[in-house]
Amino acid sequence: MTLYDELVARGLIAQVTDEEEIKNLINSGKAVFYIGFDCTADSLTAGHFLALTLMKRLQQAGNTPIALIGGGTTMIGDPSGRTDMRKMLTREDIDHNAACFKRQMERFIDFGPGKALMLNNADWLLGLNYVSLLREVGACFSVNNMLRAECYRNRMERGLSFLEFNYMIMQSYDFYHLYKTHGCNLQCGGDDQWSNMLGGTELIRRKLGKDAYALTVTLLTDSQGHKMGKTAGNAVWLDPDKTPPYEFYQYWRNVGDGDVLKCLRMLTFLPLEEIDAMAGWEGSELNRAKEILAYELTKLVHGEEEAEKAKQASHSLFSKAGVAEDMPTTVLEKSDFTDGKVAVADLLVKGGLAPSKGEAKRLIQQGGISAGEEKVADFGATLPVAAFENGLVVRKGKKVYHRFVLSD
Repeated sequence: MTLYDELVARGLIAQVTDEEEIKNLINSGKAVFYIGFDCTADSLTAGHFLALTLMKRLQQAGNTPIALIGGGTTMIGDPSGRTDMRKMLTREDIDHNAACFKRQMERFIDFGPGKALMLNNADWLLGLNYVSLLREVGACFSVNNMLRAECYRNRMERGLSFLEFNYMIMQSYDFYHLYKTHGCNLQCGGDDQWSNMLGGTELIRRKLGKDAYALTVTLLTDSQGHKMGKTAGNAVWLDPDKTPPYEFYQYWRNVGDGDVLKCLRMLTFLPLEEIDAMAGWEGSELNRAKEILAYELTKLVHGEEEAEKAKQASHSLFSKAGVAEDMPTTVLEKSDFTDGKVAVADLLVKGGLAPSKGEAKRLIQQGGISAGEEKVADFGATLPVAAFENGLVVRKGKKVYHRFVLSD
Protein backbone atom coordinates (compact mmCIF):
# COMPACT_ATOMS: atom_id res chain seq x y z
CA MET A 1 0.00 0.00 0.00
CA THR A 2 1.40 3.39 -0.97
CA LEU A 3 1.44 6.29 1.48
CA TYR A 4 -1.35 8.07 -0.38
CA ASP A 5 -3.50 4.93 -0.36
CA GLU A 6 -2.93 4.59 3.39
CA LEU A 7 -3.99 8.20 3.99
CA VAL A 8 -7.19 7.49 2.04
CA ALA A 9 -7.79 4.24 3.95
CA ARG A 10 -7.37 6.06 7.25
CA GLY A 11 -10.04 8.56 6.22
CA LEU A 12 -7.62 11.48 6.32
CA ILE A 13 -7.92 13.03 2.87
CA ALA A 14 -10.88 15.32 2.21
CA GLN A 15 -10.02 17.31 -0.96
CA VAL A 16 -7.06 17.60 -3.34
CA THR A 17 -6.35 19.90 -6.27
CA ASP A 18 -4.66 17.30 -8.51
CA GLU A 19 -4.77 13.77 -7.16
CA GLU A 20 -2.30 12.19 -9.58
CA GLU A 21 0.36 14.86 -9.09
CA ILE A 22 -0.05 14.81 -5.30
CA LYS A 23 0.15 11.01 -5.30
CA ASN A 24 3.41 11.14 -7.23
CA LEU A 25 4.86 13.83 -4.98
CA ILE A 26 4.20 12.25 -1.60
CA ASN A 27 4.68 8.62 -2.64
CA SER A 28 8.13 9.48 -4.05
CA GLY A 29 9.09 11.64 -1.07
CA LYS A 30 9.41 14.77 -3.23
CA ALA A 31 6.80 16.92 -1.49
CA VAL A 32 7.99 20.05 0.30
CA PHE A 33 4.81 20.82 2.18
CA TYR A 34 3.66 23.25 4.81
CA ILE A 35 0.96 23.35 7.46
CA GLY A 36 0.13 26.61 9.21
CA PHE A 37 -0.59 27.01 12.93
CA ASP A 38 -2.04 30.33 14.08
CA CYS A 39 -1.00 31.24 17.64
CA THR A 40 -4.44 31.83 19.18
CA ALA A 41 -3.60 30.11 22.50
CA ASP A 42 -0.54 29.10 24.51
CA SER A 43 -0.92 25.41 23.67
CA LEU A 44 -1.80 23.22 20.73
CA THR A 45 -4.97 21.14 21.00
CA ALA A 46 -5.99 17.61 20.07
CA GLY A 47 -7.36 19.12 16.85
CA HIS A 48 -3.87 20.37 15.97
CA PHE A 49 -2.51 16.92 16.81
CA LEU A 50 -4.20 15.54 13.70
CA ALA A 51 -2.12 17.94 11.60
CA LEU A 52 1.04 16.94 13.46
CA THR A 53 0.42 13.24 12.84
CA LEU A 54 -0.09 13.94 9.13
CA MET A 55 3.17 15.86 9.11
CA LYS A 56 4.92 12.95 10.81
CA ARG A 57 3.49 10.37 8.38
CA LEU A 58 4.67 12.40 5.38
CA GLN A 59 8.09 13.02 6.92
CA GLN A 60 8.59 9.31 7.62
CA ALA A 61 8.07 8.70 3.88
CA GLY A 62 10.89 11.11 2.98
CA ASN A 63 8.88 14.29 2.37
CA THR A 64 10.03 17.63 3.81
CA PRO A 65 7.67 19.39 6.26
CA ILE A 66 7.52 23.10 6.99
CA ALA A 67 5.74 23.94 10.24
CA LEU A 68 4.61 27.51 9.74
CA ILE A 69 3.97 29.43 12.94
CA GLY A 70 1.38 32.12 12.24
CA GLY A 71 2.95 35.02 14.07
CA GLY A 72 1.73 37.35 11.31
CA THR A 73 -1.60 35.84 10.30
CA THR A 74 -2.70 35.64 13.94
CA MET A 75 -2.60 39.45 13.93
CA ILE A 76 -5.52 39.29 11.45
CA GLY A 77 -7.48 36.23 12.60
CA ASP A 78 -8.86 33.45 10.41
CA PRO A 79 -12.65 33.75 9.90
CA SER A 80 -12.95 30.11 8.74
CA GLY A 81 -15.48 28.16 10.79
CA ARG A 82 -16.26 31.19 12.96
CA THR A 83 -19.58 32.93 13.59
CA ASP A 84 -17.88 35.97 15.13
CA MET A 85 -14.54 37.77 14.99
CA ARG A 86 -11.64 36.27 16.91
CA LYS A 87 -10.26 38.04 19.94
CA MET A 88 -7.48 40.43 19.00
CA LEU A 89 -4.19 39.44 20.63
CA THR A 90 -1.21 41.66 21.37
CA ARG A 91 2.13 41.06 19.65
CA GLU A 92 3.55 39.97 23.02
CA ASP A 93 0.77 37.37 23.48
CA ILE A 94 1.31 36.03 19.98
CA ASP A 95 5.07 35.75 20.45
CA HIS A 96 4.55 33.90 23.74
CA ASN A 97 2.07 31.49 22.13
CA ALA A 98 4.43 30.91 19.20
CA ALA A 99 7.24 29.92 21.59
CA CYS A 100 4.89 27.44 23.31
CA PHE A 101 3.91 25.93 19.95
CA LYS A 102 7.55 25.45 18.99
CA ARG A 103 8.34 23.50 22.17
CA GLN A 104 5.37 21.18 21.64
CA MET A 105 5.99 20.56 17.94
CA GLU A 106 9.58 19.56 18.58
CA ARG A 107 8.32 16.51 20.51
CA PHE A 108 6.64 15.11 17.37
CA ILE A 109 8.56 16.31 14.34
CA ASP A 110 12.27 15.92 13.56
CA PHE A 111 13.62 19.43 12.98
CA GLY A 112 17.22 18.31 12.68
CA PRO A 113 19.57 19.54 9.91
CA GLY A 114 18.16 18.70 6.49
CA LYS A 115 14.87 17.52 8.04
CA ALA A 116 11.80 19.65 8.83
CA LEU A 117 11.78 23.45 8.93
CA MET A 118 10.01 25.65 11.46
CA LEU A 119 9.29 29.17 10.20
CA ASN A 120 7.25 32.14 11.40
CA ASN A 121 5.29 34.17 8.86
CA ALA A 122 5.76 37.28 11.02
CA ASP A 123 9.26 37.37 9.53
CA TRP A 124 7.89 38.41 6.12
CA LEU A 125 4.27 39.51 6.63
CA LEU A 126 4.87 42.19 9.26
CA GLY A 127 7.40 44.00 7.11
CA LEU A 128 5.18 44.28 4.04
CA ASN A 129 4.21 47.71 2.74
CA TYR A 130 0.45 47.72 2.18
CA VAL A 131 0.49 49.67 -1.09
CA SER A 132 3.37 47.58 -2.42
CA LEU A 133 1.52 44.39 -1.48
CA LEU A 134 -1.63 45.56 -3.28
CA ARG A 135 0.38 46.32 -6.40
CA GLU A 136 2.18 42.99 -6.25
CA VAL A 137 -0.71 40.58 -5.65
CA GLY A 138 -3.98 42.53 -5.44
CA ALA A 139 -4.86 42.09 -9.11
CA CYS A 140 -4.59 38.30 -8.70
CA PHE A 141 -7.65 38.11 -6.42
CA SER A 142 -11.25 38.42 -7.58
CA VAL A 143 -13.49 39.94 -4.91
CA ASN A 144 -16.45 38.10 -6.46
CA ASN A 145 -14.68 34.76 -6.07
CA MET A 146 -13.55 35.60 -2.55
CA LEU A 147 -17.11 36.38 -1.44
CA ARG A 148 -18.24 33.01 -2.78
CA ALA A 149 -15.62 31.23 -0.69
CA GLU A 150 -17.03 29.11 2.13
CA CYS A 151 -14.90 30.81 4.79
CA TYR A 152 -16.46 34.21 3.97
CA ARG A 153 -19.95 33.25 2.83
CA ASN A 154 -20.85 31.85 6.25
CA ARG A 155 -20.04 35.20 7.81
CA MET A 156 -21.81 37.55 5.43
CA GLU A 157 -25.13 37.64 7.26
CA ARG A 158 -23.59 38.39 10.66
CA GLY A 159 -20.93 40.72 9.35
CA LEU A 160 -17.45 40.19 7.94
CA SER A 161 -14.86 42.81 8.84
CA PHE A 162 -12.42 44.14 6.27
CA LEU A 163 -9.65 43.01 8.63
CA GLU A 164 -10.71 39.36 8.30
CA PHE A 165 -11.37 39.79 4.57
CA ASN A 166 -7.61 40.17 4.13
CA TYR A 167 -6.85 36.79 5.73
CA MET A 168 -7.09 34.84 2.47
CA ILE A 169 -4.59 37.20 0.86
CA MET A 170 -2.17 36.79 3.77
CA GLN A 171 -2.39 32.97 3.72
CA SER A 172 -2.04 32.89 -0.06
CA TYR A 173 1.01 35.13 0.19
CA ASP A 174 2.54 32.64 2.65
CA PHE A 175 2.33 29.85 0.07
CA TYR A 176 3.69 32.17 -2.64
CA HIS A 177 6.62 33.20 -0.41
CA LEU A 178 7.42 29.62 0.65
CA TYR A 179 7.32 28.44 -2.97
CA LYS A 180 9.86 31.10 -3.98
CA THR A 181 12.18 30.73 -0.99
CA HIS A 182 11.97 27.03 -0.08
CA GLY A 183 10.51 25.27 -3.12
CA CYS A 184 7.33 24.47 -1.18
CA ASN A 185 5.01 22.72 -3.65
CA LEU A 186 2.17 21.50 -1.41
CA GLN A 187 0.02 23.03 1.30
CA CYS A 188 -1.87 20.78 3.75
CA GLY A 189 -4.50 21.81 6.26
CA GLY A 190 -7.96 21.26 7.63
CA ASP A 191 -10.86 21.01 5.20
CA ASP A 192 -12.21 24.37 6.40
CA GLN A 193 -9.07 25.93 4.84
CA TRP A 194 -9.86 24.82 1.29
CA SER A 195 -10.78 28.26 -0.08
CA ASN A 196 -7.71 29.91 1.42
CA MET A 197 -5.46 27.18 0.05
CA LEU A 198 -6.87 27.52 -3.47
CA GLY A 199 -6.04 31.22 -3.23
CA GLY A 200 -2.40 30.28 -2.72
CA THR A 201 -2.22 27.87 -5.65
CA GLU A 202 -3.84 30.46 -7.91
CA LEU A 203 -1.47 33.23 -6.77
CA ILE A 204 1.56 31.03 -7.54
CA ARG A 205 0.15 30.16 -10.96
CA ARG A 206 -0.61 33.77 -11.90
CA LYS A 207 2.59 35.33 -10.54
CA LEU A 208 5.11 32.60 -11.32
CA GLY A 209 3.45 30.47 -13.98
CA LYS A 210 4.09 27.39 -11.84
CA ASP A 211 1.89 24.63 -10.42
CA ALA A 212 1.51 24.09 -6.70
CA TYR A 213 -0.96 21.84 -4.94
CA ALA A 214 -3.32 21.70 -1.98
CA LEU A 215 -4.49 18.77 0.15
CA THR A 216 -7.07 19.11 2.92
CA VAL A 217 -7.51 16.72 5.80
CA THR A 218 -10.85 15.56 7.14
CA LEU A 219 -11.77 17.55 10.24
CA LEU A 220 -11.70 15.59 13.48
CA THR A 221 -15.39 15.55 14.43
CA ASP A 222 -17.59 13.26 16.50
CA SER A 223 -20.64 11.41 15.20
CA GLN A 224 -22.75 14.54 15.82
CA GLY A 225 -20.45 16.67 13.65
CA HIS A 226 -18.85 18.60 16.54
CA LYS A 227 -15.11 19.26 16.47
CA MET A 228 -13.31 16.95 18.87
CA GLY A 229 -10.84 18.33 21.38
CA LYS A 230 -10.61 21.80 19.89
CA THR A 231 -13.74 23.93 20.22
CA ALA A 232 -14.30 26.45 22.98
CA GLY A 233 -15.41 24.83 26.22
CA ASN A 234 -14.28 21.41 24.97
CA ALA A 235 -10.56 21.95 24.49
CA VAL A 236 -8.17 19.06 25.06
CA TRP A 237 -4.72 20.60 25.26
CA LEU A 238 -1.36 19.01 24.52
CA ASP A 239 0.17 20.99 27.40
CA PRO A 240 0.10 18.71 30.50
CA ASP A 241 -0.40 21.75 32.74
CA LYS A 242 -3.67 22.58 30.94
CA THR A 243 -4.91 19.02 30.37
CA PRO A 244 -3.08 16.57 32.68
CA PRO A 245 -2.18 13.18 31.17
CA TYR A 246 -4.91 11.40 33.17
CA GLU A 247 -7.61 13.79 31.89
CA PHE A 248 -6.20 13.48 28.37
CA TYR A 249 -6.41 9.69 28.67
CA GLN A 250 -9.97 9.83 29.99
CA TYR A 251 -11.13 12.09 27.16
CA TRP A 252 -10.19 9.46 24.58
CA ARG A 253 -11.32 6.58 26.80
CA ASN A 254 -14.80 8.13 26.78
CA VAL A 255 -15.26 8.81 23.06
CA GLY A 256 -18.53 7.60 21.59
CA ASP A 257 -18.83 4.03 20.35
CA GLY A 258 -19.21 5.26 16.77
CA ASP A 259 -16.04 7.37 16.94
CA VAL A 260 -13.43 5.00 18.36
CA LEU A 261 -12.36 3.24 15.14
CA LYS A 262 -12.28 6.52 13.22
CA CYS A 263 -10.00 8.04 15.86
CA LEU A 264 -7.76 4.97 15.85
CA ARG A 265 -7.36 5.22 12.08
CA MET A 266 -6.85 8.98 11.90
CA LEU A 267 -4.74 9.64 14.98
CA THR A 268 -2.70 6.56 15.85
CA PHE A 269 0.11 4.78 14.00
CA LEU A 270 -1.31 1.31 14.64
CA PRO A 271 -1.40 -0.86 11.48
CA LEU A 272 -4.70 -0.65 9.61
CA GLU A 273 -5.04 -4.42 9.72
CA GLU A 274 -4.99 -4.33 13.52
CA ILE A 275 -7.62 -1.56 13.61
CA ASP A 276 -9.85 -3.23 11.01
CA ALA A 277 -9.88 -6.38 13.16
CA MET A 278 -11.68 -4.36 15.85
CA ALA A 279 -14.61 -3.50 13.56
CA GLY A 280 -16.81 -6.27 14.95
CA TRP A 281 -16.01 -5.64 18.61
CA GLU A 282 -18.91 -4.95 20.96
CA GLY A 283 -19.44 -4.52 24.69
CA SER A 284 -16.31 -5.18 26.73
CA GLU A 285 -14.24 -5.63 23.57
CA LEU A 286 -15.29 -2.17 22.35
CA ASN A 287 -14.25 -0.79 25.73
CA ARG A 288 -10.86 -2.41 25.17
CA ALA A 289 -10.61 -0.61 21.81
CA LYS A 290 -11.25 2.68 23.61
CA GLU A 291 -8.51 1.86 26.12
CA ILE A 292 -6.12 1.14 23.24
CA LEU A 293 -7.00 4.51 21.67
CA ALA A 294 -6.52 6.39 24.95
CA TYR A 295 -3.24 4.62 25.70
CA GLU A 296 -1.75 5.12 22.22
CA LEU A 297 -2.59 8.83 22.09
CA THR A 298 -1.41 9.49 25.65
CA LYS A 299 1.84 7.69 24.85
CA LEU A 300 2.35 9.79 21.72
CA VAL A 301 1.66 13.09 23.49
CA HIS A 302 2.97 12.53 27.03
CA GLY A 303 5.23 9.47 26.79
CA GLU A 304 4.88 5.80 27.70
CA GLU A 305 5.40 6.31 31.44
CA GLU A 306 2.55 8.81 31.73
CA ALA A 307 0.34 6.59 29.57
CA GLU A 308 0.91 3.66 31.92
CA LYS A 309 0.15 5.84 34.95
CA ALA A 310 -3.07 7.12 33.38
CA LYS A 311 -4.17 3.61 32.45
CA GLN A 312 -3.55 2.25 35.94
CA ALA A 313 -5.22 5.25 37.57
CA SER A 314 -8.28 4.78 35.39
CA HIS A 315 -8.57 1.10 36.28
CA SER A 316 -8.08 1.66 39.99
CA LEU A 317 -10.45 4.61 40.25
CA PHE A 318 -13.39 2.73 38.82
CA SER A 319 -12.74 -0.50 40.70
CA LYS A 320 -14.11 -1.11 44.18
CA ALA A 321 -10.64 -1.38 45.67
CA GLY A 322 -9.54 1.90 44.21
CA VAL A 323 -12.37 4.10 45.42
CA ALA A 324 -11.15 6.67 47.91
CA GLU A 325 -12.69 6.34 51.34
CA ASP A 326 -13.73 9.99 51.40
CA MET A 327 -15.47 9.86 47.99
CA PRO A 328 -19.09 11.08 48.37
CA THR A 329 -21.40 8.06 48.35
CA THR A 330 -25.15 7.66 47.90
CA VAL A 331 -26.97 4.49 48.91
CA LEU A 332 -29.68 3.35 46.49
CA GLU A 333 -32.83 1.63 47.72
CA LYS A 334 -35.06 -0.80 45.84
CA SER A 335 -37.59 1.99 45.47
CA ASP A 336 -35.12 3.93 43.31
CA PHE A 337 -35.44 1.34 40.57
CA THR A 338 -38.29 0.79 38.12
CA ASP A 339 -38.33 -2.61 36.44
CA GLY A 340 -34.78 -3.14 37.67
CA LYS A 341 -33.44 0.10 36.16
CA VAL A 342 -32.73 3.65 37.29
CA ALA A 343 -32.43 6.74 35.10
CA VAL A 344 -29.01 8.40 35.05
CA ALA A 345 -30.72 11.80 35.34
CA ASP A 346 -32.40 10.64 38.58
CA LEU A 347 -29.01 9.53 39.89
CA LEU A 348 -27.51 12.95 39.29
CA VAL A 349 -30.29 14.65 41.23
CA LYS A 350 -30.28 12.08 44.03
CA GLY A 351 -26.50 12.29 44.44
CA GLY A 352 -26.48 16.09 44.38
CA LEU A 353 -24.53 16.25 41.12
CA ALA A 354 -27.37 18.26 39.56
CA PRO A 355 -29.98 20.41 41.32
CA SER A 356 -32.75 19.45 38.90
CA LYS A 357 -33.57 17.18 35.98
CA GLY A 358 -33.24 20.19 33.69
CA GLU A 359 -29.65 20.70 34.80
CA ALA A 360 -29.04 16.94 34.56
CA LYS A 361 -30.24 17.03 30.96
CA ARG A 362 -27.87 19.91 30.16
CA LEU A 363 -24.89 18.11 31.71
CA ILE A 364 -25.61 14.91 29.79
CA GLN A 365 -26.19 16.68 26.47
CA GLN A 366 -22.90 18.56 26.85
CA GLY A 367 -21.03 15.30 27.40
CA GLY A 368 -20.14 16.06 31.01
CA ILE A 369 -21.31 12.82 32.65
CA SER A 370 -19.66 9.39 32.76
CA ALA A 371 -20.98 6.30 34.52
CA GLY A 372 -18.16 3.90 35.30
CA GLU A 373 -15.83 4.32 32.35
CA GLU A 374 -18.60 5.09 29.85
CA LYS A 375 -19.70 8.56 28.80
CA VAL A 376 -23.47 9.03 29.02
CA ALA A 377 -24.73 10.48 25.73
CA ASP A 378 -28.51 10.05 26.05
CA PHE A 379 -30.68 11.98 28.51
CA GLY A 380 -33.01 8.98 28.77
CA ALA A 381 -30.18 6.54 29.60
CA THR A 382 -30.84 4.01 32.36
CA LEU A 383 -28.65 1.61 34.33
CA PRO A 384 -29.57 -1.87 35.60
CA VAL A 385 -29.30 -3.02 39.21
CA ALA A 386 -26.32 -5.18 38.26
CA ALA A 387 -24.25 -2.06 37.46
CA PHE A 388 -24.23 -1.14 41.16
CA GLU A 389 -23.34 -4.51 42.68
CA ASN A 390 -19.76 -3.46 43.39
CA GLY A 391 -20.50 0.24 43.55
CA LEU A 392 -20.59 2.55 40.55
CA VAL A 393 -18.57 5.74 40.22
CA VAL A 394 -20.23 8.59 38.30
CA ARG A 395 -18.08 11.47 37.11
CA LYS A 396 -19.27 15.02 36.51
CA GLY A 397 -16.95 17.07 34.34
CA LYS A 398 -13.30 16.21 34.84
CA LYS A 399 -12.88 16.21 38.60
CA VAL A 400 -16.15 15.58 40.48
CA TYR A 401 -16.67 11.93 41.42
CA HIS A 402 -19.60 10.35 43.24
CA ARG A 403 -20.16 6.70 44.17
CA PHE A 404 -23.51 4.94 44.17
CA VAL A 405 -23.97 1.65 46.06
CA LEU A 406 -26.88 -0.67 46.76
CA SER A 407 -28.38 -0.91 50.23
CA ASP A 408 -27.82 -4.16 52.08
